[in-house]
Amino acid sequence: MEDFYALASVDYQHLAEAIDWKTWLETRQEAVGSRCLRLLDVACGSGKFPAALVSHANVANAAIKPVDYALLDPSSFSISEARQALTSPFRAGAEYEMTLQDLECHPGSFDIVWATHALYAIPHNELETALKRMVDAMGRDGKTDNGGAGFIAHASAQSHYLQFFQHYLSGFKGGVGAPYSSSEQIITMLTQMGLALEIKEISYTNGAPEAKERQVERYLQRCLFDDTVSLKEMLSNPVTGPYLETCRKNGMWQFAQHVTMIFVNAATASEEK
Repeated sequence: MEDFYALASVDYQHLAEAIDWKTWLETRQEAVGSRCLRLLDVACGSGKFPAALVSHANVANAAIKPVDYALLDPSSFSISEARQALTSPFRAGAEYEMTLQDLECHPGSFDIVWATHALYAIPHNELETALKRMVDAMGRDGKTDNGGAGFIAHASAQSHYLQFFQHYLSGFKGGVGAPYSSSEQIITMLTQMGLALEIKEISYTNGAPEAKERQVERYLQRCLFDDTVSLKEMLSNPVTGPYLETCRKNGMWQFAQHVTMIFVNAATASEEK
């Protein structure tokens, strides 16, 4: 995982620097008044996003109360890692060792629900259910006129994460297997649910010196959730090999990412229920 995050940590830094998160959290705090914000991190992983917000977005100095930070992930190890990574203003709260599809909670249980690079592997026929669970969690609580706020960071169809996985399915799995979901698909589903969305696109590269073969290998394996395929096999494969060669430039590995930041207002969907 450390080799993966040696390249992937830039994903979260770019998200943290893309908007004024300090003001964003302060606005959410004003909406709930004197109590603490309740936040759910979907597929929390190792807690890299809240850590990036502290390191790069100055949220530790936000005029907010401690954030009650709930962790959802099917992996108990990831929940433990994320819990240990949390620092002020985030305070570890409830734990949900499950998939997003299995989450059941009262509407308005959370003021904020976010999922950062977290929804790729959800089967396409379950994606709508998962998104509805997410929206329900930040829906109206019956006591106020406002729903909660949601945030999804997800790569587009043109991003390395999706393109490489599609090449992997073709090159190693005979084309069998579900491709990763794209930000375009998520936006379509949320729009069909009647949600008001704000969209921001960011582009950058995950990079490493060409000599860092082991680090790059572990990064690429994690992109595929398959640690059985070596970098040598990836490069010699007639499908993944030519793609990876396009990612080597001037002695550097450069994996181009195009990520969509999707901000969700749950109130609009709640009104239609």
